[in-house]
Amino acid sequence: MQISRLKLYHYPATRSARVKWLLHELLEDDFDVEVVPLYEGVQYSAEYLQKNPNHNVPTLEITLAGGETRVMLESGAMISLLADIYPDKGLAPAPDTFSVARADYLQMLHFGTSWMDMMLWQIRIHTHLLGADSDARTIARYNTKFTQEVEPQVLARLEQADFICGDTFTAADCVMGQNVLWATAYGLCQSPRFADYLARLSQRPAFGKAFSDLDGFSLAPPENSTASPTGLFTG
Repeated sequence: MQISRLKLYHYPATRSARVKWLLHELLEDDFDVEVVPLYEGVQYSAEYLQKNPNHNVPTLEITLAGGETRVMLESGAMISLLADIYPDKGLAPAPDTFSVARADYLQMLHFGTSWMDMMLWQIRIHTHLLGADSDARTIARYNTKFTQEVEPQVLARLEQADFICGDTFTAADCVMGQNVLWATAYGLCQSPRFADYLARLSQRPAFGKAFSDLDGFSLAPPENSTASPTGLFTG
């Protein structure tokens, strides 16, 4: 079954950026992108909710050769699938046989999109998105857990190799690199090792394309945003 076109529903500096980055790595610019203005509440429109009932990004629309479409909603699943279906790009260890490299790659890809991502999201929503419902104790708790539990694991890897799974860039770096960028915006991942890692990643043309829209992003929604704490935003 052949894919005829891929379309990513995206908003700058969110989880969709990691998928956009990988798509640029795999396809250069040969895919479609539609920006979903989250701070305007478009993710809650009836049209978008038909595509993504979780009212977020990314959403990946896959059009098959016969015109049929399928939709994916989880960024980690998108990263794993896309890297595997373009094996000639060499961004994931082969999935057809067991290897230690494959196990390690999947471990770090899912660590980035679950445990690490969860902590960063809690810090973000309680700092900038929940308004009166925010909880300073939650921010402090996850800052501590992140610095004491997550950062040492990632630093140990970056002390041994240039990328998260060794000396070769993989799709797992699209997740980890975006998470490190996210963390630095909240005062985390301040070790020079992280800065060196981001510097290496930023030399990749696909990285530049994926994050070329950062100027259009702000951590906090505008005061008049319909997705502000007094609007539709639900976390």
